[in-house]
Amino acid sequence: MAVLRFGRFAVMGALAVLILVAGVWGSWGSAQHVMLTKGREQGTVEVTGCAGGRCAGPYTPLSAGSTARARVVLDQSVAVREGRTYTVVLKPGGDRAVRSGPAGVLYAWVPFGGALLLASVVVAGGLGRVRAGWVLAGSGVALLTAAFVTV
Repeated sequence: MAVLRFGRFAVMGALAVLILVAGVWGSWGSAQHVMLTKGREQGTVEVTGCAGGRCAGPYTPLSAGSTARARVVLDQSVAVREGRTYTVVLKPGGDRAVRSGPAGVLYAWVPFGGALLLASVVVAGGLGRVRAGWVLAGSGVALLTAAFVTV
């Protein structure tokens, strides 16, 4: 019986860690550009059109060494609307941009917020650590709510 209990604990623990690592991995693709801005081109984009899940517009530089561009592309989401201007950071080697500032940081970490919620179920149910599950769930809800409010 002790072997089964240990096996369940090991499998559920590994699953919870895997879920959290996947959440960080999913968030880091955008979060690294938004959080580590030193040496990156920063500016604003006035969105002139959206189609096919992407929005585009002219880029106006704000950082030293950044050059103006006639068109950069932002992923379209509920947070990006045609006719509005957003502060952005350009991804290296292309015309792709991600939102910057508090809204951009929180929006980049939304996949991790979802992973926190999912891992909370595994921790509380599979591991029997109800308090830790509530902490994970509360953290996930706080992150998602903060992202929703700021975006």
